[in-house]
Amino acid sequence: MKENVIDVLLYLFENYIDTDDVNKPDKDTLETELERVGFPELEIHKAFDWLENMTVVAEDESASDERMPELSMRFYTEQEMKRLDVDCRGYLLFLEQVGVLDADTREIVIERVMALDADEIDLEQMKWVVLMVLFYQPGHEIAYAWMEDLVFEDMEAVIH
Repeated sequence: MKENVIDVLLYLFENYIDTDDVNKPDKDTLETELERVGFPELEIHKAFDWLENMTVVAEDESASDERMPELSMRFYTEQEMKRLDVDCRGYLLFLEQVGVLDADTREIVIERVMALDADEIDLEQMKWVVLMVLFYQPGHEIAYAWMEDLVFEDMEAVIH
């Protein structure tokens, strides 16, 4: 079984990060738990680095007074287009149009996707990245709740 960073992140997010449990385990305990369930040590460390960089990005963005114009157009680089297929890019545009993402949070999502150790990200993985980014963005609680509904509705549709 080839587990990657996104698998570790999903496991952490589903089991620890997005819970109301006040007794959340520390990093060492989480690393031990992740190794116990079968995640490779290297991928665990990459996932923690990814999360640590997420909080830095969130703090940097929330402190910025410069905002992108509402009607700006996003052109993707060649590397971004390789990583994000047409469905992913279209979904990001949809999320902007319905108000879940603004230009700043879109850029954070793209930056976090590019920081993943993967050749290509599928739409379901990208939805989880969007959810994680919104979780760490102060003032985006409504957008997070909306995105959470989208992600979990999609999961229920697959299960049924």
